[in-house]
Amino acid sequence: MRILFVGDVVGRSGRAVVNEVLPGLIRDWTLDLVVVNGENAAGGFGITEAIYNELLEAGADVITLGNHSWDQREALVFIERAPRLIRPANFTPGTPGRGAALVETRSGARALVVNAIGRTFMQPCDDPFTVIDRELNACPLREAADAVVVDFHGEATSEKQAIGYFCDGRASLVVGTHTHVPTADHRILPGGTAYMTDAGMTGDYESIIGMDREEPLGRFLRGYPAARFEPADGAGTLSGLAVDTDDATGLAVRVAPVRLGPKLERAVPAFWTA
Repeated sequence: MRILFVGDVVGRSGRAVVNEVLPGLIRDWTLDLVVVNGENAAGGFGITEAIYNELLEAGADVITLGNHSWDQREALVFIERAPRLIRPANFTPGTPGRGAALVETRSGARALVVNAIGRTFMQPCDDPFTVIDRELNACPLREAADAVVVDFHGEATSEKQAIGYFCDGRASLVVGTHTHVPTADHRILPGGTAYMTDAGMTGDYESIIGMDREEPLGRFLRGYPAARFEPADGAGTLSGLAVDTDDATGLAVRVAPVRLGPKLERAVPAFWTA
């Protein structure tokens, strides 16, 4: 299976590059599954139903969220009728929506996508290890799913790495989101799970984690807020991760970063473009 994970889409700039390049990537790379983190897609904060549908039309199969899940209040309602939109599974029980989705891929295979959020330097939530373990046991790789993708939305690199090893051998891919800065540690773990600490963001990299530079920089300099953050609106770069899995095991056989746009050095998976 060919899987593309797209890092946090930030604002109009991020949506524009997804709309521009994703349909062609699906066609040219014959992608089976596309997972997009969309928790910052609406003006940098949250997601709306219109944007959810826009990302689906661009080719996303599942859209994941994170700590900004409810910044757009309508998400609390429309998530119940949006089966391909998932929020962290370890939110408080009774929270609207779902934390995992089992979808049929373009090739007819089954893919489980799980979303969870970290507890280190983040808002209070349930234990992600227990909740992820429950989801993986309920839909085991090779038995109930042909591929399993875990989007772990966290601040601490150590917690993300711990989740990676916790899932090793039981997931096709564990990828971190939230910090908006792509890491250089993409690899296949000993048990066969592809891993990357943070996929980076999809948006304008001439920014401070996707926001127009003036206000974040000013807060560091003066020590207090003067205005609300606004997403940078320059040319966007799509940042993410490409994974090939073995049909027999569902585990990863190849992994590579994906970066398409003017602000980061271009990176594409050679095993899909040769």
